[in-house]
Amino acid sequence: MESNPKSFDERCYELLKRIPEGKVTTYREIASALNTRAWRAVGSAMARNERLFVIPCHRVVRSDGAVGEYALGPDKKAELLVKEGVAVVNGRVKDLGRYMHRFRNNRGQPTFS
Repeated sequence: MESNPKSFDERCYELLKRIPEGKVTTYREIASALNTRAWRAVGSAMARNERLFVIPCHRVVRSDGAVGEYALGPDKKAELLVKEGVAVVNGRVKDLGRYMHRFRNNRGQPTFS
């Protein structure tokens, strides 16, 4: 019996659910954790997310700190991040490094199973 491999979207969502409240990650970071450079595909997966509050795609921002797009609009995305304790000023995460959640440690090893 063959196992049903998880779709790219499902693998993105599994990672996304591991980001704690008050932290963000980038599309590029998720792609890297999945051993791909397809950060645009990660963005597309976030856009297809129909369970916004179960799979918190509002915690994914652009590499430059801009909050980026969101199904409920970028202002709502910024509002949700602020409610979680992330500093957002003029549509950008202030001091992205402070709030950044990485899926690999500083040795490049995955921090997830």
